Amino acid sequence: MTRRELDAAGITDPSLRAAYTRCRQLNARHGRTYFLATRLLPADRRPAVHALYGFARHADDIVDDLDADATAAERAAALDRLDTHLRAALAGGRPAGEPVVLAVADTAARHAIDPAHFTDFMASMRSDLTVTEYATYADLRAYMHGSAAVIGLQMLPVLGTVTARATAAPHAAALGVAFQLTNFLRDVGEDLDRGRVYLPADLLAAHGVDRALLEWSRRTGRHDPRITAALRAAEDLTRSVYRRAAPGLAMLDPVARPCIRTAYVLYRNILDTIREGGHAVLHRRAVVPRRRRAAVAAGGLTRVLAARLRARRAHIPREDTG
Repeated sequence: MTRRELDAAGITDPSLRAAYTRCRQLNARHGRTYFLATRLLPADRRPAVHALYGFARHADDIVDDLDADATAAERAAALDRLDTHLRAALAGGRPAGEPVVLAVADTAARHAIDPAHFTDFMASMRSDLTVTEYATYADLRAYMHGSAAVIGLQMLPVLGTVTARATAAPHAAALGVAFQLTNFLRDVGEDLDRGRVYLPADLLAAHGVDRALLEWSRRTGRHDPRITAALRAAEDLTRSVYRRAAPGLAMLDPVARPCIRTAYVLYRNILDTIREGGHAVLHRRAVVPRRRRAAVAAGGLTRVLAARLRARRAHIPREDTG
């Protein structure tokens, strides 16, 4: 499958092929939901999506999983090295030993992706080294612009649109934010273990919740109705962002829509699973049942086949019956 994707995308250089393959591996290993959706794209567009995700995953690994004993200074130095290599690659260089950078820079060049999106992304990654909570949703939105919204904006040139890209951009950015808010809600317990609380403090305080109460619940396994109410409010907020993102689905190239629509439904199903589980995300990770994931993917595949059939019909010359 990897070889067919690379051939379809016209990626022939052996080092580039190896770099894209590495990104695909990262996507498959860390992003099960999105990797499943990506397979619904035409083969020639998949490597670029893997490169964008692989780079983002690599940077996130430096922040959180580089080494359990690594200091903040060591993680910051690693991010600085990554940023230096990225800037050089975006300017046309070929960084040694950084396959994800090589692939993402090639993707950026092929699809004319604005370099500012990568600058904003790296800024948000750096903030994770020092910022452990957000006072308001506005503060969190500023962080998510770089960590999530720009991912949606990077994807647009790869996916293609049937409207002006500027028209689709706000919806693409909102979808990136919706996905990340979903992750924040699903992973609130794990993030707390890392010393971070991404849910805004003012949202929590409106329901009588603070970090100390979250830590008590996580530590003891006990529930508190105030926490449930706050998590329910976070779910409602996230669903409102999905609603803002939804109109953008119809603005995408028809052959790309099934992929993003499937990702949209799969991620939103995580919210359904959280709600069905009584918002107990501090104590167990919400996982969408495999059968439900398979049903969504099957629906996406049906839409893919229909879109490709329509595309082929549109390019079949009609006989002159005049």
